[in-house]
Amino acid sequence: MSCQLLSYPLASMFWNNRTHRKSRPCCSVSNSKQSSLLVKTDGNGRVLSESKNLDTGSPSSAAAALISGPVLSLPYTVGVIGGVSAALTLAFLEKLVAWSSQESQESLPFIVCNDPTLTREYVNASSRDNNGQTDYTSIVRSLRRKRVFLERSGARCIVMPCHASHRWHEEISNDCSVPFLHVGDCVAKELKAADLKPIEAGSNVRIGLIATDYPLTASFYQEKLQNEGFEVVYPDKATMEHIVVPAVSAFRRKDMEGARTLSRIALQVLLVRAVNTIVLASDDITRILPRDDPLLEKCIDPMDILARETIAWAKSLEGNDPNVVE
Repeated sequence: MSCQLLSYPLASMFWNNRTHRKSRPCCSVSNSKQSSLLVKTDGNGRVLSESKNLDTGSPSSAAAALISGPVLSLPYTVGVIGGVSAALTLAFLEKLVAWSSQESQESLPFIVCNDPTLTREYVNASSRDNNGQTDYTSIVRSLRRKRVFLERSGARCIVMPCHASHRWHEEISNDCSVPFLHVGDCVAKELKAADLKPIEAGSNVRIGLIATDYPLTASFYQEKLQNEGFEVVYPDKATMEHIVVPAVSAFRRKDMEGARTLSRIALQVLLVRAVNTIVLASDDITRILPRDDPLLEKCIDPMDILARETIAWAKSLEGNDPNVVE
């Protein structure tokens, strides 16, 4: 069965290759058009039941109108709320599949809900200045609906591979019935477990942080890291204005040489301030340097950590799946 949620241009994908080994993997993708209906169909696109109106103004009303039964029933099914970039959401899914299927193991089952209008809504909301306050209510409401959709579809853990969306993690996860991982918590937890030692005697362990959406995106990383006793170090204003921001601009206009040169300078500026590692809290920054660049050995991509923590959550439930044949 597949579901087409027709309240905005939405792509939903259900993937399960952890069913009985004699069974074929189940993968269905639906791409809806603008409307306000939820339609349940079988694998051939035939409607299984009557459509119901979906009240897009209320998360509770949306929940009542969603599917009556789960699409996947495995206890370690992951629900993924897509971020402002579909490409980056797919990059996260590639990690989730590749890393969870190592050593001949089957990959995790997941359901992903990706809305291509999110980027436009985010940019439009950010450009509206209401006495210094920006209203993101419609975006938060939309992300909550996606969370409810994933819960009703059978997700037993929710993840959101997007730095910007985590600004509203508390509101989106409110009343969630399943674990909803926070990327900031995952980063702080992994760094704490690494038992890092201060580079400079007499100081706390320092963690560098580069984010292109100051202070909103950086603030939740800072809070989570400081709660674990880390000292958070940012690039100074001049470095941001003359190095980090121009590096991102060069990357977006495909000037890779310029972007990489500036990015390396920005990383070196933080490293000379005795940071143990640098959190790259920016999708653009993580894509600038080649994967084999030596400087990346001193950096971490939060989405890598989120993928690892998601797999660790699933592994904690091993033995609870009656459909897998050993």
